[in-house]
Amino acid sequence: MLLSEVSYPDYKMDNIEIIRATPNNVAQLQEISIQTFSETFSATNDEQHMKKYLDESFATEKLTAELNNPESEFYFATVDDKVVGYLKVNFGQAQTELKDDTGVEIERIYVLQEFYGKKVGQILYDKAIEIARQLNAIFVWLGVWEENHRALAFYRKNGFIPFDKHIFRLGDDEQTDIMMKLEL
Repeated sequence: MLLSEVSYPDYKMDNIEIIRATPNNVAQLQEISIQTFSETFSATNDEQHMKKYLDESFATEKLTAELNNPESEFYFATVDDKVVGYLKVNFGQAQTELKDDTGVEIERIYVLQEFYGKKVGQILYDKAIEIARQLNAIFVWLGVWEENHRALAFYRKNGFIPFDKHIFRLGDDEQTDIMMKLEL
């Protein structure tokens, strides 16, 4: 059964569990990655650029390599054993840009649109901060597309401040991400 075929009642925050993803979960990770990225960005991006990005970024081989990287961790948010969102954190050399051993990168927090506003993103975010603290990180950083106003507001609400910009490639389209940081 595909995630898009599953219907969920209105769940409360205490029904959400966070579990670590392993290489055995690559198919689930691929499915939730494609669905949530598509839900988040398809309406505001070119279809060909989206297809190219989804095919390359969420290919089974690429996700398997990411899952096997000891300096990256993935976590699923589940409701009744069904994946409704996920988190990817990077530290050390797995970080996409800063590669600062005193920092942790939140590379991805994505939630099924149906679960927006139900605290899933906040719970995944809290898990990322917990990991950063366990690693004795001094700061957490991330990049957010300048047009993703919902995510920008979420991170500002959680204390992140902009510190730079970088280019994010969606297929052949160059987009600007706002780089944000939270001192711990």
